[in-house]
Amino acid sequence: MNMTTANTARLLITCEDKPGIVQAVSSFLYHQGANITALDQYATEAQGGRYFMRVEFELEHLQSRKESLLQTFAANVAERYAMQWRLTLVSDIKKVGILVSKVDHALLELLWRHARGGLPCEITKVISNHEDLRESVENFGIPFEVVPVNKDNKAEAYAKIDELMQGNDLLVLARYMQILTEDFVSKWPMQVINIHHSFLPAFVGANPYKQAYEKGVKLIGATAHYVTTELDQGPIIEQDVERVSHDFTVEQLRDLGQDVERNVLARAVKWHLEDRIIVDGHKTVVFQ
Repeated sequence: MNMTTANTARLLITCEDKPGIVQAVSSFLYHQGANITALDQYATEAQGGRYFMRVEFELEHLQSRKESLLQTFAANVAERYAMQWRLTLVSDIKKVGILVSKVDHALLELLWRHARGGLPCEITKVISNHEDLRESVENFGIPFEVVPVNKDNKAEAYAKIDELMQGNDLLVLARYMQILTEDFVSKWPMQVINIHHSFLPAFVGANPYKQAYEKGVKLIGATAHYVTTELDQGPIIEQDVERVSHDFTVEQLRDLGQDVERNVLARAVKWHLEDRIIVDGHKTVVFQ
C-alpha cells in the first residue's frame, strides 16, 4: 500500500436536490485539509429531484482521522441535507467470494484480471456445486470448496455457503447455475452480483443460445445486476450487446455471448469495488 492509497477516500451521497450541496461538501473537505481529486454528480430533475454525488479525495493521516471525519461530516453536512451517505477508505481492501458451477469463462476472467491487478480486492475463495473447476481455481492460488446443492438440501447447503463466505464484502455469481434462497439473499443485501444472458425473460430456462438461434435474434448480450429476493429483478449495473446475423450457428452465438458476459461481469465487479455505484430503489447510478 503506497502513501497515496493510504490517504485516499471516497464519499458517496444521495439526498433530495437542494441548492448548496456541492459547496457544503467541498467546503467541508477544504477546511479538513483535503484535496478533491475526482467529483461526479447527477440530479434526476433540474429542480427538486434526487441528487447523487461521488467524491474522491486525498487527506494526510486519513487512517487516524477517519472517525473524527465521519462524526464531523454527519453533524455539519449530512444532517443538514438529510443525506444517505457512506465514506470508504481505498486502503480498506474489499474481500470477494465467488460462486460458480461448471462453466468457467466468467470465473477465469475475474481470476485473470485479479492476478494482473485489474480488480482491487482480495478473492478469498471460490465455492462450487461441482468439482470440475478445482484445478483451474487452485492454479491461481485461491481456495476452492465444493458445496453440493439439490432440491432436498437447499436450506442446509446455503447455510453452509453463508458460513463459508462470512467476512466477505461482495459475492459474485460467475455463472452459478442455482437459484439462491430468499433467506440467503436477505443476508447479503446489495452484496451479490449476478451475470446472465440478456435474453431474459424471452429465453428462460436451459440452452438460451439455442432458443435465440431458433428465433433468429439479431442482438445478443449480457446483464450484470445485484441479486434480490425477486428472481432476476435486481438493480442493473451494466449491460452490453453484440449484433449477429442469420448465419450465426448456436456455437458462434454462445462464444460471442460468453465474451460479452465475461466483460460485463468484470466491469460491474470493478465498479462496485471502486465505489462507483449508488443503488436508488430499483435502479443504479453508476459513475464511470
